[in-house]
Amino acid sequence: MKIVQFCYFVFFGQLVLFGQVSQGIDFRLKAGFLGAHREVLSHLPSQPAFASEISYFKHLKSKYSWAKDLNYPTVGAALFHGSVGNNDILGKYTAIYGFADVPIAVKNNYELSWRFGTGLGYTNRIYDPVFNPKNVAISTRVNAMIVMGVKSTYRFGYNIISLGVDLTHFSNCAFNIPNYGINIPYFSMSYARTINRDSTLRVRPRVSRFKKCYFGAHGIISLKEIYPHGSRKYPVYALGGFCRYFFQQRAGLETGIDLISKQSVFDFEPQVNKTQWSILQLGLYTGYLVPLNHFHFFFGMGVYIRDRYRPDGPCYHRIGFRYQLKNGLYGNVTLKSHWAKADYMELGIGYVLNFKKNKLND
Repeated sequence: MKIVQFCYFVFFGQLVLFGQVSQGIDFRLKAGFLGAHREVLSHLPSQPAFASEISYFKHLKSKYSWAKDLNYPTVGAALFHGSVGNNDILGKYTAIYGFADVPIAVKNNYELSWRFGTGLGYTNRIYDPVFNPKNVAISTRVNAMIVMGVKSTYRFGYNIISLGVDLTHFSNCAFNIPNYGINIPYFSMSYARTINRDSTLRVRPRVSRFKKCYFGAHGIISLKEIYPHGSRKYPVYALGGFCRYFFQQRAGLETGIDLISKQSVFDFEPQVNKTQWSILQLGLYTGYLVPLNHFHFFFGMGVYIRDRYRPDGPCYHRIGFRYQLKNGLYGNVTLKSHWAKADYMELGIGYVLNFKKNKLND
């Protein structure tokens, strides 16, 4: 979790170092409901989920092309506090996360934008086999938080009002079980006050002729726990190769191959004899990239083409981020899951083979 926290601060620090035009404070009220994405969670939703956020934001105005081609996004940090749909069993959550609001459409004082965010959350109610056995969703007090949503904004003078919808996710990435995770769709409204006026002319950016392919490889290591609760942590090792194609400065695709050795498979149907070779999983995946300078959000899906024991089904998913260094190396923090059930947190390092030939920020 310390690595996740470190990467989060690297992301936020990288973005806010560039020149800003406006900055301000935003107060947001949120109402939603707990999504029971598995039958085993059907007993948990018992009341509406209410939360509030206060955030500090800065609107980027950078001389670099990435900010201009993204139509000058807004970045910031938010403090979240609220309920998730069951105060007695799941408790309340307090979290801090960094976010980026990337414009989809801009017209005069109106803006429609995507929100991507990641951070850490704390809860006062976790699974306990004696005192809280019904909380099969979360078993650690500190958890990763992921936010994805859409926000509709109207600006007038120093004031900003907005309506939004987002999906907020809490999980410890199967480091401890039970960990089915928490998913809450929130509807929200907010009022913000800027400290100084935004003088940037924001228009729908032209589509640039940014078409570049990158090839590389990466390695991943992780730990996960399986049932029963309190069992040992199993290591996960993975290698992969990929091809990334950026068809615009603000969007790209990645496709690749995964070779995964998940040691917990040895305890899946333990009566069956297994070897290190037989537990190897081979997968093909593709995903969507949202690059914000050196920081890339990633959303993807894959399918196993070799998985002899199939402990989790034929498909897997990824959501997270990569941080690209100027020497071709990059860091990776992504959540691998099977639909809405976390598998493990992928912590890794990779290298882009032709990075110097095709620089992302040309």
